[in-house]
Amino acid sequence: MSGHSKWSTIKRKKALIDSKRSRIWTKIIREIMVAARDGGGDASNNPRLSLAIDNAKAANMPKDNIDRAIKKGTGELGGAAYEDVTYEGYGPGGIAYFVEAGTDNVNRTVGEVRHIFSKYGGNLGTNGSVAFMFNQVGVISIPSDGVDEDQLMMDALEAGAEDIKNEEEVFEVQTARENLFVVRQALEAAGYKIDSAELQRIPSTYTKVDAETALANFKLMEKLEENDDISDVFNNMEMDDETIALAENM
Repeated sequence: MSGHSKWSTIKRKKALIDSKRSRIWTKIIREIMVAARDGGGDASNNPRLSLAIDNAKAANMPKDNIDRAIKKGTGELGGAAYEDVTYEGYGPGGIAYFVEAGTDNVNRTVGEVRHIFSKYGGNLGTNGSVAFMFNQVGVISIPSDGVDEDQLMMDALEAGAEDIKNEEEVFEVQTARENLFVVRQALEAAGYKIDSAELQRIPSTYTKVDAETALANFKLMEKLEENDDISDVFNNMEMDDETIALAENM
């Protein structure tokens, strides 16, 4: 199992135990606003907005909050204007990082991101320094409880998916970037419960690390993810189960 997938599993378990709903909602609201700004407020004609709304519903966000976010994005209501930004850099041990954020103040956000990288053993790079190492794909998470993996595989491939991974408590269905919305609709219509459907960046190559380096990168990832402007953090760290166990006990 790749380090990225294992870290995703660890984060998912942690989220179930220690849910930070306000932070989750803040990030989803920003995504709804940006999606509405770029593609309009009609979810039926805006796949990115439709996915954001579905993720909001999965996070139990009230309809009024969703509607306000859409109106802010389209300009019907006042409020801060958010834009998508990305950052690239390296963590401890030369691990490549690609960070996605949404901000109403680019200068503030880049300063905070640079500070986090520097404080936790990394350095912020220039645009393009690591982007070529990450492929953007669609990832649909489906709770594994009661789901037949073989049947899901057939249904997903027929809908246009490219791969399925069993990540213990969920199945992750991977799609081409442009097929995420269509595959998600097909799987939902087939009766599958969708936890989330989003674009992620999967490393084309991985860097294997020891326990000490893994722990240092865990700290960097956690601090980046605690920043309210940051929506996703991706890296190319790879760990085996033994390394993860050692890192968790250090």
